[in-house]
Amino acid sequence: MTELHHLTITQAAELLRSRRLSSVEYVGALLARIEALDPQINAFITLTGELALEQARRADAEIAAARYRGPMHGIPIALKDIYHTAGIRTTGYSKVYANHVPAHNASTLERLYDAGAVLLGKVATAELAHGAASFEAPWPPARNPWNPAHATGVSSSGSGAAVAAGFAPMAMGSDTGGSVRIPAAMCGTVGLKPTTGLVGRSGVIPNSYSFDHCGPLTWTVEDNAIALAAIAGYDPHDAGSIRVEIPDYRSACGGDIRGMRVGVVRHFWEEDFKIDPELAQAMDAAIDVMRRLGARVEDVRMRPCQEYTDMKMVIAETEIFCVHHQELIERPRDFGRNFLVQTLAGCLFQSADYVEAQRSRRLVLREMEDIYRNHEVLVTASSSPAPSFEFFSTFNAWIKPNIQTVFSVTGGPALAVCSGFTRAGLPLSMQIAGRPFGELEVFRVAHAYEQATAWRQRRPDLIAGTPRVPVTPPPVLSGASVDPSVRERALSMARSAGLNLDDELAALLVAMAPYAFAMAARIRRDHRHADEPANVFAFPSA
Repeated sequence: MTELHHLTITQAAELLRSRRLSSVEYVGALLARIEALDPQINAFITLTGELALEQARRADAEIAAARYRGPMHGIPIALKDIYHTAGIRTTGYSKVYANHVPAHNASTLERLYDAGAVLLGKVATAELAHGAASFEAPWPPARNPWNPAHATGVSSSGSGAAVAAGFAPMAMGSDTGGSVRIPAAMCGTVGLKPTTGLVGRSGVIPNSYSFDHCGPLTWTVEDNAIALAAIAGYDPHDAGSIRVEIPDYRSACGGDIRGMRVGVVRHFWEEDFKIDPELAQAMDAAIDVMRRLGARVEDVRMRPCQEYTDMKMVIAETEIFCVHHQELIERPRDFGRNFLVQTLAGCLFQSADYVEAQRSRRLVLREMEDIYRNHEVLVTASSSPAPSFEFFSTFNAWIKPNIQTVFSVTGGPALAVCSGFTRAGLPLSMQIAGRPFGELEVFRVAHAYEQATAWRQRRPDLIAGTPRVPVTPPPVLSGASVDPSVRERALSMARSAGLNLDDELAALLVAMAPYAFAMAARIRRDHRHADEPANVFAFPSA
C-alpha cells in the first residue's frame, strides 16, 4: 500500500470503504507528519487534531454500520483560513481578525461535513486572501515543499503547500484572480476555479463579490472531481449562487478525448508576455500529448491579457476596498503593507470606472460564446515556476498582466494541472479552461493528459528535523518616482474616501497610483446605452 501521506482521495476512499484502513489511522498518520515537517513549511495556522480524531472515529463507526456516505467519507481535509469554522478562529491571516471566532460554518464546510470529511485544521493565506505572502502577519508565510526558499504562489498558499507536502489529500482554497490556480501551479498540485456561482461562498471572508470562487486543491484530477462533487450546489445565502443540476464529475475521468476540440490560446504566453522558457517547452510538449490522444487542436485568439487584467483590477480592487473601508479608515496600521499596497488603490477608481469595467466584462462574456461554440476546452500556460521569496512582490500585480485573471473574467471553470518540472526541480503547470458549467469537459481532458504523463509519480522530498530555510522578504515598492500631479490626485482621492494616511501609507498609495490610473484609462468607454454591466440585478430566492 502507498504510504498513507501519499494516498490520493481515490485510493484512500476505497481503503476506507472496504475497511482496510481506518480514518483514525489515516488522520493520526497525517497529524504526525504535520507535527514533524510543518515547521519547515508553515502550511498550518490552526491544527484541529482532537476534532479530527473525533470526526474520524465517527466516520469509522458509520462505515462499519454500512452508512457509507461516499468517497469523501473519513477523508482528512484542510481549509484556507478565510472559511468560517464554528467555534474555531478564522483569522484571514490578519491582525484585524486575529481573535475572530465565528458562530457558524461556511456553507462549503457544511457540505464537506455532510460528505463525511474530517477537518485537520486551517491553513495559511495571504492577508485576507489578497496579494502575496505577508511577512508582517502574526504567522510566518507558507513555504514551497519543493524548495522552502521559494514562494507557494498567492493567497491560497497554505492550501497548495499542504497538499504538495502530503499533509492533506485535499485543501480548500479561494480564487479571485488566480489564487487557487497559482499556488496549485507553483506547488505542482491540481487546482480548480469552478464556474462562477457553482460553489457557494457564504461564510467565507469576501475579497471581490464579482470574482470570488471557492475551489479545491488536490494531488490528482480525479480527486479534484470528487471534491467538487461534494461542494457544488446552490447556496441560498450566497447572492451569486446559481441553481444548476450537478452532474457526476468523476465520470469524466477515464474517457478518451478523441475528437474533442481543444483551443490553444498561444498568444497569451508568446506575445502578451514572455514566460519562462522551460514552461514554454512544457506547453508545446503538453499540446503534443493532446494531439497524440486524438484531440483536434488548433490555435485560438482572445483579447490581450492586459485587457482582462484591467477589468478585473478595476472591479475587484474597488470591491475589496469597500469590504474593508471602515477598518482602513479606523485602523490602517493593523494591515500589512502587502495587503495595503493593493487594497488602498481601490480608492483611486471612480464609480464610472467601475461601471464601465463591468460593462466591458459583459461584452467579453458575449464574445466568448463564439469561442465556446468551436472549442470544448481552452488550453494555455499557467504561472511561471515558483520564484524565491525575494522576487515575489505584490507590486507585480500592478505592473504585469495575469494569465489566470483571464478566466476569472470569463467566468467558466479553469483548472491548473502539473505539466512537468524545471531542471531545478520546481513544478510547471498549464491551465485547462471550459465554457460555463463545462467542468466535465475540463476534467476529461485534464485526466487524459495526467494519465498519459508521469508527473504524478514525483513528490517533494521532505526530511524531518531539517532547519527552516531563512528567506529574504521582497521589497514592497519599486522605488520609482511619481509625478507630483499624480501624487496630489491620489492623495486627494484618499482624503475624499475618508482615509487619514501617514507618510509611509501615503507612499504606498502613491506608488500604485500611476498603474491604477492607467488601468482605468484603458477601460473601454464607448459602450452603447443598452450595454448592461455584468452584475445586473437578480431577485434572491425566497
